[in-house]
Parts: sequence; C-alpha cells; structure tokens
Amino acid sequence: MKRILVVLALVATLGLTAWTLVNNKKEVEAKIYKPDADQKVGVRTAVAELRNLSQETEFLGSFSPNREIEIRPQAGGQIVALPIEEGQTIGAGKLIAKLDDEQLRYQIEALQVTLEGYQNDLKRYENLVKGDATPAINVERTQLSIRSTHAQIKQLQKQIANTTITTPFSGIVTDKMVEKGSVVSLGTPIAKVTDISILKLVVQVPEKAINQFHVGQSLSIDTEVYPAAHFVGRISMIAAQGDAAHNYPVEITVHNSGANPLRAGMYGSIANSNKVKGQTLAIPRQAIIGSEKQPQVYVIENGKAALRSVAIGATTNEYYEITKGVKIGDQVVTSGQINLQNGTLVSAQ
Repeated sequence: MKRILVVLALVATLGLTAWTLVNNKKEVEAKIYKPDADQKVGVRTAVAELRNLSQETEFLGSFSPNREIEIRPQAGGQIVALPIEEGQTIGAGKLIAKLDDEQLRYQIEALQVTLEGYQNDLKRYENLVKGDATPAINVERTQLSIRSTHAQIKQLQKQIANTTITTPFSGIVTDKMVEKGSVVSLGTPIAKVTDISILKLVVQVPEKAINQFHVGQSLSIDTEVYPAAHFVGRISMIAAQGDAAHNYPVEITVHNSGANPLRAGMYGSIANSNKVKGQTLAIPRQAIIGSEKQPQVYVIENGKAALRSVAIGATTNEYYEITKGVKIGDQVVTSGQINLQNGTLVSAQ
C-alpha cells in the first residue's frame, strides 16, 4: 500500500512540474514581441544614378605673420625715449627707442677740437716747408693725424646713429620688453614688431596629394572665426622635403582683410577637389551594409526590402561606385537597415 502511495505522489509531482513548465512557456511566449508581418517599416532611401565622383580633401593649418622681428639695439646705454605701447600700429622707419648719446657727442666735440688744431698745424708746416724751415715729414705726419681724427669722428657718429632705434617695416608692436630708463646692452631685446598685412597659412599635405598643388596656384581659404567669409590665397612655397610621416608643408599667402581681419595663430583650411572617376553608377556610402569583402544593400522592390550583394569600385567621402548588383534608378535604403530583413514591407520617407 505504501509503495502505491509513493508512486501516486511521484506521478502527481511530475504532473504538477509538467503543468508548471507548460504554463511558464505560454507566459514567456506571450511576452515575446511578434512583429506584424503586414506592418511597414519606415526607411530613408536614395536613387542609384550616374555621377562624376570627386574626392574633396580638407587641409587644416594656422596663420603665421608675413614678417616678425625682435628689435635689438646695436649699441648700449640708458633708454631716454620709448614712444611705443603694445598693440600699437607703427610705420616703417618710426622711432622705437632712443639711447643716451651725450658722452659720445662730448667725444666728437673733443675730436673736432683736436682736428682743428691739426688743420692749423698743417697750414703752418706747409708754409715752413716752402721756406725750408722744417722737414716735409712734419706735413705728412700732420696729414695722417687729420685722417685718423676724421675716422674716429665717423666711428662715433655711427655709434650715435645706433642709439636711435627704428622699425625696419610697418607692423604692430606685439611685445615691449623694456621701459624708459632701463639700461640695455648691445643685442638686448627691446620690442617685437609683427607684420600681418600679409599672412602665411601653412598646411601639411600628404605625399599622395602633394602633386595636386603647384606654386602660384590660387586657393579658397575658410576660417573658423569667419565661417561666412571666404579668403583667396596663393601658394608661395611647397617644401622640397617632407617629414617622417611623408607630409609636406605648403605655404599659402593671403592678404589680410579690413572687413574680416585675421590674426596670426588663427586656424585656416583649404579644400582640394580631386576627380576620382567620370560618369559612373554610384550610391551613398550609408546604403552599404555588411563587410568590405561582402558588401550588401537593401533595394526597394514592390514595396519590400530586397537584400542584394554588390561589388564596389571607386570610393569617395560620400559615394561608392557600384559595378554589380544595382542598376540605374534602383531605390536603395540609406537609413533604417537595422529593422529590415529580406522581404520586409517598407515605407520610404
């Protein structure tokens, strides 16, 4: 009797377990999303058509000044005049600084007195030589002394000229390194003058694209600071040697604009269009799915998505050339492929 009860209990337990599993399976299946086969999936599409494929490459660089110089004196002394301020526009030949030249002028004055004495001696010796009252060598010595004194005066005049420090070209005072009253020595930096009337945009061009540029070529330049303005530059230099990464510096000169003034250090970019291929069947890059070895594309056929394998030819930033799998006029899916399967009903947006 006990054995029968055990068997019955075991059967009941198995039955209850089986019922629970079946019931749980139904609940899980009820929770699983089952797509409506008649519901259309919204996608975006483009038409496969003939295009001239061209590759536009952008090269970014920064502007540098046309000329920049650190003003250094060719003499030493105390600064007695410094009529400049940072940010000031200054013309060519204008005074940057004046050094004290008082001692040099005193030396010239003393030499001029000496020279006057030599000249008087020369007149006396010339008269005495005529009467054989003195040797002719005294005349020669006095003439040499006069020449030596003239040379000393010229040297001092040159030193005095060096105490007046001027700018060699027009520009902006971008740095003032001393103040009036400072004592400077030969070669001490006084100020920096920067000429930005013309700017140089230097970009790094890779080896594969360098032959697309030539000296004298005009290019359109865009800037971040003036996105609506376009500047025109001209290539002034292409480096003869590249760096370790096979990039070649290309220098483009551009005249600064009064309406949209550029400054050294700002970013600028040039775009270069290179024709990749003539008229060829092309579709947007976004239409391609799958791997590079097995590219595929969804084509809309009778309101359904049809998955096709394609062959890719030339490529650009925006388009792929299609050599097999798609024909002219086919409508290809460019967005929403993740929700598609072969045969899914679609609604093109």
